[in-house]
Amino acid sequence: MSVVTITRQYGAGGSAVARLAAEKLGWTLIDNEFVQQVAARAHLPVATVAAQEERVPSLMHRLVRTLASGSPGVFVPAGGPGPVATAVATEEDQTEEQIVRVTERVIAEAAQHGRVVLVGRGAQAVLASASPDAALHVYVVAPREQRVRTVMQRLAVSEQEAGEITDRTDADRDRYVRRWYARRRQDPANYHMLLNTGWLGYDGAAALVVQAAGSRGRR
Repeated sequence: MSVVTITRQYGAGGSAVARLAAEKLGWTLIDNEFVQQVAARAHLPVATVAAQEERVPSLMHRLVRTLASGSPGVFVPAGGPGPVATAVATEEDQTEEQIVRVTERVIAEAAQHGRVVLVGRGAQAVLASASPDAALHVYVVAPREQRVRTVMQRLAVSEQEAGEITDRTDADRDRYVRRWYARRRQDPANYHMLLNTGWLGYDGAAALVVQAAGSRGRR
């Protein structure tokens, strides 16, 4: 076993589980480090890369951001987006694809180096064809009410806001994987393990990851 990928529902504690597992295994953790590495390699601002985390901005979102910036001439006629709107969308598509491709290289290089725990960024899809003895794909989940409570505490927002953020973030991540890899992120068949932190807790989930990674590593 050389790599563990952690996919997570928002608020389920996937990053915490990954950190605990990496510490117990003595492996390298790549979580938020993705942003810095991809930004440096793509020669893009860190904020630009962070804003594209596992999501596909809708056309309406693009248009709103363009209008908010004060760009003139942006409108949507009855027949569809106008030339300015199309140009904006195309530019963002190119930036997003650049980020995705650089992220894939970071994931591939990390997996080749081995002894690494990768969090998010579609790593489970990028490494889907890896041997089961080389990569362990884990999906960390939890009941929605628990995840909403976690987000409320983490972001200091109301229950309604936390629920909207939770659902929107998961939907964005689902669209990212579906768009770039034609896979359903929530399909349990894409993973070797599905761990419910609502029942296992972070420590319990991490212990199972360590056990599975260790047992496959001895094969």
